[in-house]
Amino acid sequence: MRSMLFVPGDRPERFTKAVASGTDAVILDLEDAVVPERRPFARGEIARWLVSAERTVPVWVRINPVETADALPDLAAVIEGRPDGIVLPKARDGADVRHVDHWLEALEARCGYAQGSIGLLPLITESAGALLRAGSFTGLPARVTGLTWGAEDLAADIGALANKDVEGEYELTYAMARSFCLLAAAAAGVPAYDTVDVEIRDVAAVERRARASRRQGFVGKLAIHPAQVAPIHAAFGPTAEEIAWAERVLAAFEAAPGVGALAFEGSMLDKPHLRQAQRILANRQRD
Repeated sequence: MRSMLFVPGDRPERFTKAVASGTDAVILDLEDAVVPERRPFARGEIARWLVSAERTVPVWVRINPVETADALPDLAAVIEGRPDGIVLPKARDGADVRHVDHWLEALEARCGYAQGSIGLLPLITESAGALLRAGSFTGLPARVTGLTWGAEDLAADIGALANKDVEGEYELTYAMARSFCLLAAAAAGVPAYDTVDVEIRDVAAVERRARASRRQGFVGKLAIHPAQVAPIHAAFGPTAEEIAWAERVLAAFEAAPGVGALAFEGSMLDKPHLRQAQRILANRQRD
């Protein structure tokens, strides 16, 4: 998934529009986008829509943090609609992820679903404690399909006035959180998804940051507005130059079977470069 678009769970008139926006996945939100007194209403609207709507892209639900009184009611309310996955916010450590995995196992059994059929995407750096325990997110249940992170809640937890500098780039603490998400995902063998941008009109800034995300190793990015989807997709698609380079690299290795390293256009390439070329070609057509 290149993009996952958040939609407030108490705005059912937006659900179908979000699915039709061109995003690769939709996240119906029961957490920060919904005030506590409207969560029962939002649960009911999400549950009804999941059962009745035609889904052309995967639809996920973000529940509330595992330690809150809302988390299990969130899951119990939406499980009958069989969401494609659950987004777990503010995971404090790997134990929180396993806790939700156990809940999902029980709910899947109750509904007659295959075990592990509902995915799980934890946000792993939304507090100082979670950031310091990033290594605990490497031994994960099989249903975890990726990791992502959050900068806004981390800033609030720390007490920072902002998480970006005057040029709009993340300060060191948040750049470190982003890197820890990448490293934890790589160690766990799952994709990493970059966090949201708050800009909804400066699409050039969204695309610029998304291109930087792709260079660093993220496979996609969270979005909070449909206008962000197109620039995210543009950023996460390989360029014509990258495709041409990858095709030449693949041809060079195919012409030298059994060779682990070879000279190529003035440089030395080995297996990591071959894997990079293969990933580029695998992702060249996803629309």
